[in-house]
Amino acid sequence: MLKCSNWSFDADLQIVHADVKMEIEGETLVDEPLCIDVGLPALLLSVHEDVEPFRWAPADEWQRVPFFCCGCGDPECRAFSFIVRHKADDRLELTEVEEREGRSPRQLGTYDIDRSDYAKQVREIGETFLRFVEPLDYRPYFKDTVETVKRQLARG
Repeated sequence: MLKCSNWSFDADLQIVHADVKMEIEGETLVDEPLCIDVGLPALLLSVHEDVEPFRWAPADEWQRVPFFCCGCGDPECRAFSFIVRHKADDRLELTEVEEREGRSPRQLGTYDIDRSDYAKQVREIGETFLRFVEPLDYRPYFKDTVETVKRQLARG
């Protein structure tokens, strides 16, 4: 289960926050308010392609940004990082990792999940994000955030 609620906008930092709750197999992986727009394009990409985060990636390498990061909007500060691998049977292997600069990430847990359930939940977050930012004077650090989210949602 992946849900985002209580959406808010920090106009000074130009980032979107939400309360993120992620549970898999009865285990809570994430349950706190976080910045969600910075990693949202990569989260949406993970529905269709394998992704591997690198929290020190520049903004234009959006496909490598962790899905959820510190409330300040900087993945280098703190992030929840997941590797997603697509399997042949409409399943995904989602691996929670602790990233360590200059070293291989440390695996914290690996989960086998249904791709269609995951896709539905991720798409809902992307669609809610677009509705939320539409009336805002939203100028994110990665200037193509909204267009990238729209492109990923259009993939179906």
